[in-house]
Order: sequence, then structure tokens, then C-alpha cells
Amino acid sequence: MLKNSFSKIESWLDERYNLNPVRNLLYHKKVPTHKHSFWYYMGGITLFLFCVQVLTGIMLLIYYKPGEDSAYESVRFIVTEVRFGWLIRNVHSWSANLMIFFAFVHMFSAFFTKAFKKPRELTWVTGFILLLLAMAFGFSGYLLPWNELAFFATKVGTDIVGVLPFIGEDLREILRGSEDVTGATLTRFFGIHVAVLPLIFNVFLIIHLLFVQRQGMHEPEHFQKLSEEKKKFIPFFPNFALRDALLWLIVFNILIFLALFFPWDLGLKADPFTPAPQGIKPEWYFMFMFQTLKYIPSHILFIEGEVLGIFIFFIAGLIWMLVPFIKFKERAKAKIQPLTLIGILIVAFIVLMTILTYLGL
Repeated sequence: MLKNSFSKIESWLDERYNLNPVRNLLYHKKVPTHKHSFWYYMGGITLFLFCVQVLTGIMLLIYYKPGEDSAYESVRFIVTEVRFGWLIRNVHSWSANLMIFFAFVHMFSAFFTKAFKKPRELTWVTGFILLLLAMAFGFSGYLLPWNELAFFATKVGTDIVGVLPFIGEDLREILRGSEDVTGATLTRFFGIHVAVLPLIFNVFLIIHLLFVQRQGMHEPEHFQKLSEEKKKFIPFFPNFALRDALLWLIVFNILIFLALFFPWDLGLKADPFTPAPQGIKPEWYFMFMFQTLKYIPSHILFIEGEVLGIFIFFIAGLIWMLVPFIKFKERAKAKIQPLTLIGILIVAFIVLMTILTYLGL
């Protein structure tokens, strides 16, 4: 009975919208299986966590009231009065961090397996832009509870933007809405977080997913060298999709565990007239940049240290985004190719700087 109902619905839709492309995706798309196949699932996990972000964000938006006199109180109401509000807020906060973590893992796995090479250059570029937008989500959302830590961290973050030559001061004032972090800053960050960034993010996400769907899964070099008889594939549906769903379930359980046993403290309400707490630090995904800027001298020749550091990070990020278009000479007998070595050094640098920040060195 149920099967007949589904068949009738499918026939009705097929007659009007031609479902053959959907059938091809579900029943004819295949995924390569090899020793690096596990990394294929990182993008799906990142997408799953983004969906969690959207769902929990909408739930929080029902009760959240942006404003200097209402933001902190509305978040406190959510975590103390709304049924399971504390859980929704914790899941939202932890899923944001896990999403960015898996986005980094996805990016570096694509780099080390050389999935950025022709013809997937634009897939890499759109993926990198999505990572930057995810970090912007984190930065803009950090201020919304309007607590003490978020207030001063935002002040430090926008001050760093202000040191940019030519446009820094204007850009800082645009972000803040005034010369200092005020209720106007909160309102702007709220608008950026719930309207501007989701619009831009979804556009790039759709483009990124279309590129992946059009070109299929990347086949590593060692897999490409195999004869067609030795290459192994699994159907995208149901085999790969079910494995993906199983990983989503595992990640969701980890997410709930973190939300239950490591809740996010609301802290004290922001007060511009109190001194900044000691040891203010950004979120972990900004820490490697924060720590690097600390090590740079205040002046190098005639250039301010912060300006030079930000400029270096900007150029490095631009090169990283455009790496598919840069020709790298590979050494035939080298155990580690130069490009792979560069990637290892970048990962080591990020991890080391992050650890040094937590150690307070």
C-alpha cells in the first residue's frame, strides 16, 4: 500500500519535472574506494553541521532580542527559562566550532590528496571561500550574547581590522557602527550573522555542491594509474549515503555529549566601563594568527608590525586560494613532494601557534 502510494507520487512528479537526473544521481553515481576514501566524508560532515547550525539558529532566533539592553537578558532567558533552551544554545555553539574544525580537515585532506588540481580548481576556490565565511560566522556570532568576554574580544578583533592601511579605520567604523563597540555594533553583527552571511554562504555552497556533483569524487593519482579492472567503486546510493549518514549520527552523538558535559558559560553582561579581563583570546580558529601577531615586533623598519603581519596573512591566504593555478615542479624521486612539504609545514605552524596561545607563551 505504502509502496504504491510512493510510486504514484513519483509518477506524478516524473510526468511534470522529469526525475531522470535525480535517478541518475541516486542509482548511477559511483564513488571510488581506496586507502584515502575516508576523507570523502569530511565534506558531508561539514554540511551536516551547517544544517545543525541553521536549525538551532532558527530556534534561538525565536527568543533572541538584539540590543544593548536586551541581548544578554534574552540569552539568559533562553538558557534558564526556555525548555531545553540551554541545550539548543550549547549545540549551536559546539556545532559552530566543529563545523569549522571539519572544514579545515576537509580542506587539508583535499590539499594532500591533490583534489584541487585540474579540473577542480573552482571547487577548491569556492570551498576556501566557504571556510572564510564560516570563520566570519563565528566572529559575528561571538558578540551576540553581549557578555563581557565577547565584548572585549570583538573590540580587539575590530581594532586589528583598524590597523589596515588606507581602509582600516573606515572598515572598523563600518563594522562597529561608531568609533567604539556599542549597541550599534551588536545590531550590525546580528544583521551580518543572520542575513548577510547566510545569503552569501548559501550561494557559494550551492555552487560548490554543483561542482562536486558535476565532476564527481576526485580520484587520487595512485588510483588513476590502476587498470579499469582493478579500480573499485561503490554506489553513491544507498552504500555511500548510508555510510555518510552513520558518520553524521556519530558526530551528532559527539555533539550532544559536548553540549551536555561541556556547556558554554554565559558569563557577565558586557560593561564598556569595566577594564578588560586578563588573557582575552579569540576563538581557537583565529589563535594562530593572534599568536603570530604577538611575536611580530611593534615596528619593522618603517612598517607597523601588526600591519605587516596582517598583510602577510592576506597574501598567504590569497596564494593558498589560488594554489590550483600555480605551477609546482614535482621531483620524480622525492619521497615528499615540495607542495606536500609546504602543506605539512602550514599545518604544523597552525597547530604550534594555537598550542602556544593556550599555554600563554
